[in-house]
Amino acid sequence: MRTAAETQVRRPSAVRALTALLAVTAAATVVVEVLNWWYAPEQGFGLAVRTGWAMLRSFGFLLLIGHVRRGRTVARPFGLILAVTTVFAVGRLIVPRQGVPPLPGLLGFALLTTLCATVVWLLYRSPALAEHLVRHRPRLVIDRTGISWRETPPRRPEASAWLLTARVAAFTYSPLMLVPALVATAAILDGQLLAVPAVLLWLGAGVATSYLVLFCTAFLLRGRRWAGTLLVVVTVAVLAVDLPLCWWLLGVDGLIRDGAPLVVAAALTVYGIHRATHPALTPTPP
Repeated sequence: MRTAAETQVRRPSAVRALTALLAVTAAATVVVEVLNWWYAPEQGFGLAVRTGWAMLRSFGFLLLIGHVRRGRTVARPFGLILAVTTVFAVGRLIVPRQGVPPLPGLLGFALLTTLCATVVWLLYRSPALAEHLVRHRPRLVIDRTGISWRETPPRRPEASAWLLTARVAAFTYSPLMLVPALVATAAILDGQLLAVPAVLLWLGAGVATSYLVLFCTAFLLRGRRWAGTLLVVVTVAVLAVDLPLCWWLLGVDGLIRDGAPLVVAAALTVYGIHRATHPALTPTPP
């Protein structure tokens, strides 16, 4: 007689392999950040904020494990954005202001980059994962049988992978603005009172961006073309606010460390919108 556990459907080997890989990547993120902090020549306030933000990404990988195990469609774009931004978040901390990076930091960064690249490759190249990641989020359903919480397909047309990628990438705008804004508060603590209005503007813009992105993406997933245009406008405005403030308050070093990840996220957002709204034309069969 079989037990209930034995009668359950066994997950594909690719799912189990990806789950283990994500757990290793989450642990590697923490280890690499600890090594970088240990060997950093300057353990200041800015490095502490950036290190804390980078280490929070380990929880992102744990959340991604849950999406993968449940077969959620959002796992692919979420994994792509998480992997890309993790590489940037860790890479910007490895390079010191002066001199060359320490060898342990370089080895850890190379290992983490390899892990993230493998995660993305499995998510987008594994046929078994493509067949597994097809489920939607559970919703509250009210019908003749009563009230229940179960998986249901969305009423709107299913969003393409590029739309989901653009949505997830746009949601990173707010934290990518708030982190350097918090780093810039060190200028206020150093007595630069002229930086107070700029930092307050930066923080306010970061919070407002999260609501604007939520508004745009809600209509974008419903097939509204104007929402894609508005999201591109928001993207340009975000870059116009964030990049000059990074350069002014954090210098060229801050512009590279904090501005580059935002530029990458913005490029993914715009490219995702373009690919979703202008799909490649397929030749008409004779």
